[in-house]
Amino acid sequence: MQKKNIKKTYKFAFRTSLYVTIFATLLVSVFLYYYHTFNWQIVFFPIICFPLCFAIIQYRVEHFIYRRVKKIYDDLTLLESTSLRRQPITTDMGTLTKEIDKYARDKKIEIETLKVREEYRKEFIGNVSHELKTPLFTVQGYIDTLLDGAIEDEKIRKKYLQRASKGVERLTYIIKDLDMITKLEVGDLSLNKETFDIVKLVQNVFELFEMKAAKKRITLTFDMEYAQPIMVYADIERIQQVLTNLVVNSIKYGREKGTTEVSIENLIKNKAIIRVTDNGEGIKKENVPRLFERFYRVDKSGSRKEGGSGLGLSIVKHIIEAHDEKMYVESELGVGSEFSFTLEKVE
Repeated sequence: MQKKNIKKTYKFAFRTSLYVTIFATLLVSVFLYYYHTFNWQIVFFPIICFPLCFAIIQYRVEHFIYRRVKKIYDDLTLLESTSLRRQPITTDMGTLTKEIDKYARDKKIEIETLKVREEYRKEFIGNVSHELKTPLFTVQGYIDTLLDGAIEDEKIRKKYLQRASKGVERLTYIIKDLDMITKLEVGDLSLNKETFDIVKLVQNVFELFEMKAAKKRITLTFDMEYAQPIMVYADIERIQQVLTNLVVNSIKYGREKGTTEVSIENLIKNKAIIRVTDNGEGIKKENVPRLFERFYRVDKSGSRKEGGSGLGLSIVKHIIEAHDEKMYVESELGVGSEFSFTLEKVE
């Protein structure tokens, strides 16, 4: 390794000295020949010239170019201060070029990432503003109307107060969900893991939303009869929240007389995968990667009419990731969607 380093270090000085010596020897030889003083002693000239040239060039390269190369390294912060020792690295310009190219590529990626984040930040702030503004203005409108005299009419007063209450309730949902997703992202939300029957939990969720499903004549069902309990180890409250969100979404975007089906399968020895499948609207392929973004909505107008904070799927993904598990989604427009997640299975 040392031999290779020495070779790289002195290659420039060696070649330059050789070229200078050859050129100078030829020049001196021509000069002496022209003045008829050429003799055999000319052989001593390259022997003396070459080492002198080599020493001078190497010294100048190390002290002149080295400082500039080091400054470039320092300015670009490509290397740690300990990695650039005082040694003759000046001839290895290929390494410097590669480092600069790498720096440029890394910076380009960093700039592109910052641009994407800036776009996401702007979109997120816009979405938060819109989500909070809509119910807030609704509440303000009803209260102002009541203050302007409508409060005297008992029927209008009751109706407007109920509508204002719904607006406040929606604001509460958004703030609670924002608080939860923030805690999930920074790891402040602790999980209370326990062993429970995932089949029974799914049945409980079905019972909670069977009336909501019945309004659209959507059937909530398992893919098969699960006679035996399937025990998993997770936070039962959070997993219920995950199932609730997925089932509610399947109802919300499901078609009339459709089906929401839940299946529980063995993935590997100690893992189960829970699938929530519907035959509803489906999702365009280009929208699928953004489904778990905060406030992202595929159908911006329709989904707002259905209510919710717009944070449900984002919370679902964070809850599953907090369990060190995986979340998957498959969807085809006009055919339906399947959301699935893994859980640790207990024998």
